[in-house]
Amino acid sequence: MAKILIAEDERDIRDLVTFTLKFAGFEVLAVTNGLEAVEATLKEMPDLIILDGRMPYMSGYEACEKIKADDRVKNIPVVFLSAKGQEAEIQAGMKAGAVEYLVKPFATDDLIKKIKDLVAKQGK
Repeated sequence: MAKILIAEDERDIRDLVTFTLKFAGFEVLAVTNGLEAVEATLKEMPDLIILDGRMPYMSGYEACEKIKADDRVKNIPVVFLSAKGQEAEIQAGMKAGAVEYLVKPFATDDLIKKIKDLVAKQGK
């Protein structure tokens, strides 16, 4: 079972994504900001990371850059899940090292399919 880390500061969205991914058979770890995401990544070594772009303490973009700069975890795929769908935001996420940028609101079926596809590419 693949381990997914989600960093989302809005509790309702964090709970929805956590429930959705657990229902799909994933092990899910949830944190509330970018700083916690970096710390949890190093401690838990997830198979995939989902980040919100705008969070307190450290943005998802900053967290992604820190993760991608660390040789121990740089190959873990990062997906942004953000309400900010402007081209500049999407480009910032991809430049930070994400493999995918999904815009809220999202269909849970689409999220599950995308995460399953990305995890399968990892061979997990």
